[in-house]
Amino acid sequence: MENYAKHHVKGKVEKYIKKAFKIIFFMLAAVIFILLFAYVFMRLWNWLMPDIFDLGAITYWQAFGLLVLAKLVFGGFGGGHKNGRKKGKGERFKKSWKGRCGDDYSKWKLYDQFWKEEGEKAFESYVQQIQQQNGGADGEVQEK
Repeated sequence: MENYAKHHVKGKVEKYIKKAFKIIFFMLAAVIFILLFAYVFMRLWNWLMPDIFDLGAITYWQAFGLLVLAKLVFGGFGGGHKNGRKKGKGERFKKSWKGRCGDDYSKWKLYDQFWKEEGEKAFESYVQQIQQQNGGADGEVQEK
């Protein structure tokens, strides 16, 4: 029994050491990737921007700072999203329309036919009704 306990503890320690090694390795790899990305960004900037926009060359740390600034301004640092992912415009759109038309898109096949037969007439009727309510025939609709 004592031998089992030693073997079991040894296995757990090895497991935690492997996990710690993986975490350190991936953190180090991420830092190296970021530093390499800044170097590539600096080289591209110094190759393109002075000739195209008549801007000066930048140093490595200026390139790194620009990347951090761009991340802050355009990308943020995430967080606060369910399931660890952001909702795109399409997902927000689908959610807002889900209550109106559900997932049944078979009705939309008839939309063009409806618009040709009834839609234009219904819209003209609606415009006339609004113009009569507003007392003007100049086509301007008052905001509510």
